[in-house]
Amino acid sequence: MHDIADLESRRIPGVGVASSEFVDAAALQARALGFDPAMVFVPHPIQDRTDDEMRALADAALSEILRLLRAGEGDGN
Repeated sequence: MHDIADLESRRIPGVGVASSEFVDAAALQARALGFDPAMVFVPHPIQDRTDDEMRALADAALSEILRLLRAGEGDGN
């Protein structure tokens, strides 16, 4: 979350990616930091997934990540 806040403060669009277990924690931290980051959540858990499963998660999330990055380019970030 701090990395995304840093990117945004430098006007570089960023998107956070986390597993679905961290939806509430991400919202709490965003409020504490005073900003509303673009976030994509992938299915939890991720730590026991194979390389192929991780690639599949990344592939499934990629279009949403790119959409959010492109949206961030136009809003002054």
